[in-house]
Amino acid sequence: MSVARAEFDGAPSHTLDDLTAGRLPDDRGRFGPFGGRFVPEILVPALDRLELAVQEALSDPSFQRDLSRELRTWVGRPTPLTHARRMGEAWGATVYLKREDLTHTGAHKINNAIGQALLACRVGARRIVAETGAGQHGVATAAACARLGLPCTIYMGEIDVERQAPNADRIRMLGATLIKVRGGDRTLRAAIDEALRDWVTHPDSTYYLLGSVVGPHPYPLLVRSLQTVIGTEARAQHLEREEALPDVAVACVGGGSNAIGLFHPFLADADVALLGVEAGGTGDHLGTHAATIERGTPGVLHGAYSLLLQDENGQIQDTHSAAPGLDYPGVGPEHAFLESIGRARYTSVSDQEAMAARDECCVLEGVVPALESAHALAGAKRWAAANPGTRILVGLSGRGDKDLALPSGPRERERP
Repeated sequence: MSVARAEFDGAPSHTLDDLTAGRLPDDRGRFGPFGGRFVPEILVPALDRLELAVQEALSDPSFQRDLSRELRTWVGRPTPLTHARRMGEAWGATVYLKREDLTHTGAHKINNAIGQALLACRVGARRIVAETGAGQHGVATAAACARLGLPCTIYMGEIDVERQAPNADRIRMLGATLIKVRGGDRTLRAAIDEALRDWVTHPDSTYYLLGSVVGPHPYPLLVRSLQTVIGTEARAQHLEREEALPDVAVACVGGGSNAIGLFHPFLADADVALLGVEAGGTGDHLGTHAATIERGTPGVLHGAYSLLLQDENGQIQDTHSAAPGLDYPGVGPEHAFLESIGRARYTSVSDQEAMAARDECCVLEGVVPALESAHALAGAKRWAAANPGTRILVGLSGRGDKDLALPSGPRERERP
């Protein structure tokens, strides 16, 4: 589901003001040159219907009331902002963790899953399909569909089923059909390919519940809208605790939904830096990392124009990360736009750095973060070293019990 690398001349020139004023994405689903809709014609009517439904739902007080009720009484929002005192002392900074690990099902994915499941009911969908990598979106989607009585099929790469077996088991326990994808790279990219094929085959009866801010318009807008609850809460909580905004907000970036959810409410706060942390894996060459923004090039994948990890012929390349939720070879178009205008910075950390940050959070704060979230912690630690005394807000996107069976690297050491 990729096409050869593309460059677009005469792309629209958008600014940060356009984004903060709500004028982006534009009527073509574009953030500057990024985004848009590149899909088979059979899906265009389904996407047109979805775009109209998104516009109506997001402005409908009754939909917002239903969503707010589910977030409050079922998901467990608002999630707390935890002062990571001991970690901050070790880093020479003031550190707060936005605790998405404490939501129902254990990660930020549930915010999007329940919102889209409510939307699917609103448009009369008869079944749901979804993809998952680390398994958290699959678990969240299965749980939301169980909550609302919707049949659900989850596609998950064979490699991810093996390394995230607890989440695969939870998906089945929640009543969803789990299909193991044995083709392609057998990870998240292959799972998305198969979910899209399913949707192409059944466009009228099926709702595709996409898990990140990727894919064709209006998905990047929809998922971002459902995830901004993270940053909205965190901004108010930090102001209440510190009587000031953070100096920097840090989040891990795979497709980018938890990061855009944290970043978006801070976009107009010029004094708040935004730092996205990608998977540096084990090396610098293609196939050893998933640092899409830092090392990618423009092209089209899964229905949108963004930055991709591809060769000189536009062929999508394999990726690597110890964190299965970060090994997607693309990134959401809004992140590509934020990087292009300089509003957000993006860096990468290695598997080893992320594992060390996870261990440090465990023993200093009594919190076991997901390996995805540990990338944000490692990036935040670097930021603290370069900016002593800084106020750091870290998006802790999920809990780490799903990763306990994975190889951990050099962990045999004394407690700090």
